[in-house]
Amino acid sequence: MNFTALLDNQKCFEMIREFRWPDGVRCPHCHGDRITRQGKDDTQPERQRYRCKDCQKKFDDLTHSVFAGRHQFLKVWIHCLYLMSLNLSNRQIAQELGLNKDDVYNMTKALREDIQSRGAAVVLSGEVECDEVYVVAGHKGLPEQVKKRPKTQKKQTSRR
Repeated sequence: MNFTALLDNQKCFEMIREFRWPDGVRCPHCHGDRITRQGKDDTQPERQRYRCKDCQKKFDDLTHSVFAGRHQFLKVWIHCLYLMSLNLSNRQIAQELGLNKDDVYNMTKALREDIQSRGAAVVLSGEVECDEVYVVAGHKGLPEQVKKRPKTQKKQTSRR
């Protein structure tokens, strides 16, 4: 079953608008809220265009997002994000989406980097404890045990 056929771009754009601007559309350039709609995109009619009355800049639903300027439809990106949440490998995602594994690698990399960049930095304070960890990392302090041993020569048998 092709899951991407169940999603449509209209629903994906509505979801993006809801998550991105829960309190109404804001300009991604100046964060102003005096916005006018400027019609729909020519190639993707689900994609709304806007103009900010404060800074006079134009933008759309995807401006300054990880999805901006990408050649795949938004529904493919949303589906990829969903499959990533299921902890599937890039190869499995590529197979499910019917895409090249290199394209999926670039998509998942971009999504992970965007998610990571939006996360708050972890700041430790007060008393912090760590459990001890034992990692076998060789024979430290015992160079004789690490030294490569000479290869033993195999006994040569003569054929008769």
